[in-house]
Parts: sequence; structure tokens; C-alpha cells
Amino acid sequence: MMLKKYVIGLDYGSDSARAVIVETGSGEEIATSVKHYPRWMDGKYCDPAKDQYRQHPLDYIDVMEYIVKDSLQKAGGDVAANVVGISFDTTGSTPVFTNEAGIPLALLPEFADNPNAMFVLWKDHTAVREAAEINELAHKWKIDYTQYEGGIYSSEWVWAKALHVLRQDPAVRKAAYSWIEHCDWMPALITGKQKPKEVVRSRCAAGHKAMWLEAWDGLPSEEFLTTLDPMLAGYRDRLFQNTYTSDVKVGNLTTEWADRLGLTTEVAVGVGAFDCHMGAVGGEVTPNVLARAIGTSTCDIMIAPYEQIGDKLIAGICGQVDGSVIPGYVGLEAGQSAFGDIYAWFKKVVAWPMENILSKSSLIDAETKAKLIEETMDKIIPELSEAASNISLEESTVIAVDWMNGRRTPDASQEVTGSIAGLKLGTSAPRIFRALVEATAFGSKAIVDRFAREGVELKGIIGLGGVAKKSPFVMQTLADVLNMPIKVARTEQTCAFGAAMFASVVAGVHGSVEAAQKSMGKGFEKEYLPNAANVKRYQSIYEKYVELGKFTEINKF
Repeated sequence: MMLKKYVIGLDYGSDSARAVIVETGSGEEIATSVKHYPRWMDGKYCDPAKDQYRQHPLDYIDVMEYIVKDSLQKAGGDVAANVVGISFDTTGSTPVFTNEAGIPLALLPEFADNPNAMFVLWKDHTAVREAAEINELAHKWKIDYTQYEGGIYSSEWVWAKALHVLRQDPAVRKAAYSWIEHCDWMPALITGKQKPKEVVRSRCAAGHKAMWLEAWDGLPSEEFLTTLDPMLAGYRDRLFQNTYTSDVKVGNLTTEWADRLGLTTEVAVGVGAFDCHMGAVGGEVTPNVLARAIGTSTCDIMIAPYEQIGDKLIAGICGQVDGSVIPGYVGLEAGQSAFGDIYAWFKKVVAWPMENILSKSSLIDAETKAKLIEETMDKIIPELSEAASNISLEESTVIAVDWMNGRRTPDASQEVTGSIAGLKLGTSAPRIFRALVEATAFGSKAIVDRFAREGVELKGIIGLGGVAKKSPFVMQTLADVLNMPIKVARTEQTCAFGAAMFASVVAGVHGSVEAAQKSMGKGFEKEYLPNAANVKRYQSIYEKYVELGKFTEINKF
């Protein structure tokens, strides 16, 4: 009997990280573990009013140790001894400044509580001004370094964030030697390759967020960066020229990390990537099929053959990068800055009396009060969904625009805001909620329409993540608005599963990503088909959404 081999996929999301142990032959999920970042959950280092979202590297380390050991304990037997590979996916762009040894500054005593020395989470929008400056300079430069990133650089991306932090914090500016993306730091940490010149950099991260392109010798030129701001002098030389796809091995676990994780030094560690890109692989994406990771935000990933893309530059998306998803294809990225976050925002709005009035009531005992609040909070979205689904399209007169957290695609802008129109005294919470669900679907349609306008063939859609698996109302609305069937991946943790597939390739178990998908893939659990009666009606509502969006953007409330 052949000895079974196992791999671990580690997925770092916005609020928590999860590990999944997978058997490489059948794709059987052996064990999984999830843990929230403790400092993040305490609200530390963040200021939502300023769009500041920072995460401490210790959160990443503490959680990794817990979920790996916890999942190995759950797996039992000889699993730990037969783990052969580990790969990471993370949010992005989520960079941090490091010293010359490659240590994130927040891990140094003098910067332990300084948010500017921590990882700047993808949804941090403090660098709007810097992004605007990058766009202005790039569009008149001899090389437009944004051209393979949709033509618009975003405040969610690394150069804007790095420049903002350097300008804001003289102490960080003095101590910083280089910067690193979260998806690059995790493999570097556990393989002992943390020094800036030793780090094996992700093609995915560099190509989509750092304006890296092999054709122009890597990152933007020193002249461009120092013209943008002299504070960036020297960073290009202290960063990297080459990048690597995620089927490449970074190294093996060091003795220290093998001991800390309960594994062996034979474990191969792969090049990291962003969560949605590996999620697309875990969801078994194939050429010209749009894989949509639908959670707090969306990230939309497609792979396209070289001959289809050619010299085409696709305007307004989040990048087209050779090999950023599956080697041998061009990876295309788009997405919405908020999706589930919009529903969560509305939940907090309608729950305000629960949190601020009922919580202070003296009419019931503390235990009953806490249980009542918890039960109500858990039921708000399901009850709103059921009530909203019973409102006919003819009665749905409220129109909303889904830019509550800015707009990622098409045509990134963190200056735009969301809006709601058509409110009356008879407008109920379910009607507003329905309008918000429709708005997120319309934002999705804007992305699909942009791909079509740019001549990118779309053969199908795959839904990944929590919303896709948990909300039939949202998914049916999405299918109706897009007028396309949507398959939902069976795998519960598609990002972690995609990371596990890459780990199997890095460890030499499978010869290619496609072979890993074929062997380990779990298929699809459900398919949503568009309701023909709703498609035409939604097209007319979508046109109103577009007009409201134009009005909102022009007036910039």
C-alpha cells in the first residue's frame, strides 16, 4: 500500500486564518482549524473613521501556530509525519515595512504599538492622495506603469500605502529598509529567508499590486519613484527584480519552525499568493470562467490563454499578470470593494437599538439580555433575506449604489461613496435590504460588462466563499442580474484548498496545478439558473443604477 501524503493550505483572511489538511491523492479534507486574530478582534490599531486598518504581525504568527497544531491534533495518527508541503494565501495588497534583516518593524520593541509599523490591510484607504499622485505621474510618464493594472492605481495597493506611511511617520521612515507583502512574508518567515534579497517574491502580488512587469525589468524605475517622492529613493534596489509563480518552492521548514508547528524539516514551502487567486484554483477554475470569491468584498479571477489576450490592455480592472493564477495563462483580476460588508453595515444600522438601548435595559437580567441580543443579531440577515425575497420586482422601487467602501472595479476609485434613492415613508427595512442586494449584483454586472466590452470571452461563473454557499437569495439575484448560470464550488474553504493544491505541486506530488485540480478537486454542489422573467426587469433597473452611480460620482457627496 502506498503511503498517503498530506499538504496544508493556510488561508489568511481579513478577520481570521484557517488551515486545512488535505490528502493529496483523493483531495479528502482530513482536518481544519480556524482562529480569529486576537488583536484585530479587540479593534486595536484600526480607526474606521479614518479608513485605517492595520494588523500586527504577532496576530499572524500566533494564529498560524494555533491552527496548524490544532488541525494536526484533530487529524491524529501519522498525518504530521507525512505532511510534505505547505502553501499560503493572504489578503492583498497587505504590506509592511521591514528593517535590513527583513523583520517587520512592529516586531521590534520600539515599534510594538505603532500602527504604521504594522501590516497595512488591503482595505486600508488612507493612501487616496498618494494613489492619485501615482496615477497623475504614470499617465504622463514615458512608460505608463499602470497599464497592466487596468490603467488606474488604487489606494489599496502597495506603493500608495508605502508612500503614505513614509510621509506620515518619521520614525518608521528612518528605520525602514524595505517592504514586504504578507503573502511573501509568511513563507520567508518559516523557511528562514527573510532578508529582502533572499525573499522569493510572489508574481501574483508584484504583478497585480506593485506595477511589476518583466518587460520593463521589474518594478518601476528609480527615476519614476523618486520623481513621485524622494522618500522612495533606494527602495527599488532593496526590493526585487524577479518574481515567481506559486508552483515554485521557496525552501523547507527551518528546524525552529518545524518544532513550533509539529512538523518535519522535510516539508516544502511554496511561493505565496493572494487569497482570491488561490481560491480560484481551489474552486477548479478553467480558462475563461470567472471565479468569484464572494465574502466581505469580492475578488473576481479569470485565466485566459496568451493568444486570446495578446497585446490587449484591459482597462479598469485590477491587473493582467502572466502566471498570477495558473502558470501558462494570463491571470485577470477584478472585484468589488464591498459585498457582504454592505449587508453587515445595514445589520449594524438596524441593530442600533439592540446594542445601545436594550443592552442598557434594567427590565431583564443580564444573562437573558445577552442571549436575546445574540439571538436577534444572528437572525437579522436571514430574516431580512426571507422578507426581501418575498417582495416582487414590480414593488422594488428603491435603488442603491454599492460603493460604501469605494469602487475597485471597473475603474478603481476610493473617493466615490454609496447611495440610496427612491425612499418613501412606507419603505421598510426589507425593501432597503433588497435594494442593497441588488446593488451588489449590479456592481457585479458592471465587472462582467467591462470584460465583455474589452473583448474577453466569458464562458461561465463559479461562486466561492461564504456568501455563495450561505445565501440562496443573494445568489439567485446575482444569476438573474448577470443572466448567467452560477455554479457553487463544493469545497468549503476554497482559498485554503487552492493553497493545498499548490503545496502538492511544490512538494512534487503533482506535476502541475491542473493535475492537482483534477486529482484533488471536489466539484460543485449547486447551480443557480437565471429566471427569465426577472432578467429583463433587472436590465431596466440596472440602467437606473448606472445613472445613480454617475450622479453620485459627479457630485461626490
